[in-house]
Amino acid sequence: MTTLIAFESSADETSVAVVKDGKKVLSNAVATQINSHQRFGGIVPEVASRHHLEWITKTLDIALADANVTPGDLDGVAVTYGPGLVGSLLVGLMGAKTFAMAHDLPLIPVNHLAGHIAAANFNRPIEYPALALMVSGGHTELVLMEKENSFQILGETYDDAAGESYDKVGRLMKLNYPAGKAIDELAQKGQVTINFPQAMAHEAGYDFSFSGLKSAVINQVHNAEQRGEEIDQADLAASFQAAVIKALVDRTRRALTDFPVKSLVLAGGVAANSGLRLALTDLIEEFPETTFIPVPKQYTGDNAAMIGAAGYFNYKDKVFAGLDLNTHPGLDFPLYEEEK
Repeated sequence: MTTLIAFESSADETSVAVVKDGKKVLSNAVATQINSHQRFGGIVPEVASRHHLEWITKTLDIALADANVTPGDLDGVAVTYGPGLVGSLLVGLMGAKTFAMAHDLPLIPVNHLAGHIAAANFNRPIEYPALALMVSGGHTELVLMEKENSFQILGETYDDAAGESYDKVGRLMKLNYPAGKAIDELAQKGQVTINFPQAMAHEAGYDFSFSGLKSAVINQVHNAEQRGEEIDQADLAASFQAAVIKALVDRTRRALTDFPVKSLVLAGGVAANSGLRLALTDLIEEFPETTFIPVPKQYTGDNAAMIGAAGYFNYKDKVFAGLDLNTHPGLDFPLYEEEK
């Protein structure tokens, strides 16, 4: 049995969790900052850092109490060191270093993206080789995992991430930040009445592009305003979401065809999207040898439980860091076979 405490503070969620064997969550304390950032329409790094300083020790105390463990029950300290906002990352990293040093525990560096993917193990164990569709506000990637704790990017977005596009379209629609959930809910009430373009649809490879879609939505709304026409918000949301999902599903289908795998993981904040989950559930019927493993919705956003899940694999592989560990804001996985 391996019990880890994990720290996550890469963006605007302060979180500490206790996870056993990378798959059982004993506690997951999360302090959200959404209300503080909504008025700005996005994360303000300085504001985020200050909130992390306020909440890091509070979430630590809550996580230990909820898990009913003491430092003596722990085997290591996992922490996000990238990617993310440098000021936010520093707060969690310093908290983890201090805890590890005070209690003579090994420090385990964790890639935030690996954490998102590892959270699928809270649903069911990932079987390898596996493919992960990682969709969030900062990343949209198809990641090949030939074995446990091995990650290579097959394709990624050239511009906006899918989640970023949701937020930008949400601002256009005057929806509160973050807009992903609101657009998803509106889409369920509307019809696809606008055929928005899918960038790179006929190009080879597994890469994505969403900036053109975002621009097409903006043009559609502005043109309607100039003509004095009113666009149904639900239909606009449904049309936009259908275009995003089609791009994600088409590229995923291509990757599953070219790289037969045992598991397809859906991870990242946009993994909570009901339309995307349904579309991938339908897609996987074309690949009977592959099991679809979406991350449970309560762990799709940023949280420390997922860092504990990924930290467990690093612990097994003896991937430890010294107290000189620094943040890596631009951290990412390597490209597949370094072909790009």
